[in-house]
Amino acid sequence: MFLVVFSISVNGFTQKNEILDDVEVHFNEARTYRNQNKIDLALESLDKAALLAEENKDVKQLIDSYNMFALTYLKLDKVNTTKYYWDRAKVLLGEVQYPYGDAYYKYIEAILLFRENQNFQAIFMLNEARQLSNDRNFFNNLLLTEGEIYLNLDKYESAAKNFNSLIVNTDIYEKQYLTTRAYLGLAETKLRTRNYEEAIKNAHSALQLANQYGFAVEIVDGNKLLAEANEEEGNYEKALIATRNLYTAKDSLFSLEKLNLITKTADEIHSENMANEIKRQDNLIEELGKSANRSEITAILTSGFLIIISLLAVSLYRNNQIKLKTNDLLHTKNSELQAARDEAVSAMEAKTNFLSTVSHELRTPLYAVTGLTHLLLEENPNENQIEHLKALKFSGDYLLNFINDILHINKIDADKLEPLIMEFNLKRLLKEVIDSLQQSAKGNNTKLILDYDESIPSHLMSDPLKLSQVFMNLIGNALKFTKNGEVSVQAQLVHKEEEDVTLYFEVRDNGIGISHEQQEKIFEGFEQGSIQINREYGGTGLGLTIVKSLLGLFDSKIKLTSELGEGSAFFFELKLKSKDNIIDDIPFEIAQQEYDFKGLHIMIVEDNKINQVITKKMLSKKEITADIANNGTEAIELAQKNTYDAILMDIHMPGISGDEATIEIRKFDKTTPIIALTAISLDDSLESFFAAGCNDVVTKPFKPEIFYQKIGENIFGKQENPKPIA
Repeated sequence: MFLVVFSISVNGFTQKNEILDDVEVHFNEARTYRNQNKIDLALESLDKAALLAEENKDVKQLIDSYNMFALTYLKLDKVNTTKYYWDRAKVLLGEVQYPYGDAYYKYIEAILLFRENQNFQAIFMLNEARQLSNDRNFFNNLLLTEGEIYLNLDKYESAAKNFNSLIVNTDIYEKQYLTTRAYLGLAETKLRTRNYEEAIKNAHSALQLANQYGFAVEIVDGNKLLAEANEEEGNYEKALIATRNLYTAKDSLFSLEKLNLITKTADEIHSENMANEIKRQDNLIEELGKSANRSEITAILTSGFLIIISLLAVSLYRNNQIKLKTNDLLHTKNSELQAARDEAVSAMEAKTNFLSTVSHELRTPLYAVTGLTHLLLEENPNENQIEHLKALKFSGDYLLNFINDILHINKIDADKLEPLIMEFNLKRLLKEVIDSLQQSAKGNNTKLILDYDESIPSHLMSDPLKLSQVFMNLIGNALKFTKNGEVSVQAQLVHKEEEDVTLYFEVRDNGIGISHEQQEKIFEGFEQGSIQINREYGGTGLGLTIVKSLLGLFDSKIKLTSELGEGSAFFFELKLKSKDNIIDDIPFEIAQQEYDFKGLHIMIVEDNKINQVITKKMLSKKEITADIANNGTEAIELAQKNTYDAILMDIHMPGISGDEATIEIRKFDKTTPIIALTAISLDDSLESFFAAGCNDVVTKPFKPEIFYQKIGENIFGKQENPKPIA
């Protein structure tokens, strides 16, 4: 969690490496002691870490020490002491660029807000922290705190999602502690929703871990929840046993001797740290005092300066009276502008929600149209029917692309999209986009070229999915307006300093070009330059709008140069992070496999009767048998009674939703692949589907080849002896 530094070569350790390792050891000790409520030992370990950081003059480690001090003193409810170390971390953060330190600082601020019952501000601050670091341990702690805030807001479904995702966490520092807290959170959630049986089960699971690993506070919390749940369930004898255990645990945790020892250690360490700080300030004052003799002339000049200031004060007073009158007028105007702004925001929200709802609702019938068309084309239609069916398929695909573009723009406008931070290979990404568009290039007899700078690091950190969408739109747009020509894609390294990389991208074509008048509005929604161009080339005119909006998420701007009849060039720069220490052991080309689906048995969870028929028919084409579940409740029952090779789970259903059903199934079945089939909406988050326990997501309507590929990957990819066709 805190500046973990490992060396590959045993012989390559330097003195600084050893200090860094020692500091990390103390951080790990402090984390373990804090979770076991051994606060005095935790503070002693942190004190050692801080001293080593000061000796090594490592500001980042010192920031980590202060942040951990703040969090540890918060366990003692010493809010003022917490804020003392929290403020010291803030001062140092002003001196260095340290995203992880900033993230942890905001995380502590979120906890302080949560303790003051400012829940929504706390969630906002957690989201701010999440954007600054992708550290797994840090992310898990954010997830836990967020779940506890949701619980406080009575958002039990959201809280349960967070806690469930932490039950099977793979955290390398606090795996057992996070799991224990997650079980307690679930127990509290089930207790509040009157599901006492599940509350008891989760409380027992929490207590088992807490007793095994010595989590003293969690032992108290677990017995308290167990006593309350058993009492509500009518198990009075068990409730009495839990209550006795609760008092025993409290006596051990809050014994006077232990509290005195912890308080004494906490006060001594804090006093020592404050004394050191005062000593530093005294040294600074002493240094300043040595120059006091040289300041006598300055004192005389200061006296004269004060006389001038006094004269100016009279003038400023008069000016202030004038400003007060002006401010009153400005306040009135600001109120009017604020009212107008609120009306505009309300109108924008109404438009966004309307378009999102319409786009989402259109997907369900559109799935029937595209699905039935695909099935009819595969059933040897008459010659005179093929042309009509192909026209219907084209219209369905066009309408789907249009709906996807509208939903994408709405997500950006509603701030529902945020860039992820993950490792990816840029050359592979560009090759995949270009390969997917080669068919379009051949249709226009256009050559598609990649000019790639091999000095670009092979491992970069950013959001590959959103970057793919940028290049898909730019290259697809260039191909659409270029016939019998050439489209080139350039990726160039501009600057690299340690992990910071600046890249230049350009998509150039020699197509029809864009006039200077049209260039001014080409990035606006539904704009293609002119009505004639729209009629001749088709499309929604949203592609470049999406590119502009997506690049805005990366603080980048798209630029354009073009001449009519000579072609166009779209270019931009991106600032990314590189990971030079990662060994590239992933094969560059990954070929898609075909699979032998014969004999598979799958459950289809779908509430729409037409969609049930289509999905089952598509599966039968591959000799796959299927059971139908009409809702989430039926899905859980069928999964308990039968064994399936995979489950296709619709998300939006009346009653129990798909992700809720997935959470319940995962309680007794951890291995069966579950693929979410969803007409994704504005408020949907793919992360929530994975957190619920889904293995993959396919959005409806989908292309049949993608549908079959996802089924094959998730079933055979998880078997020791898969059955792919060679």
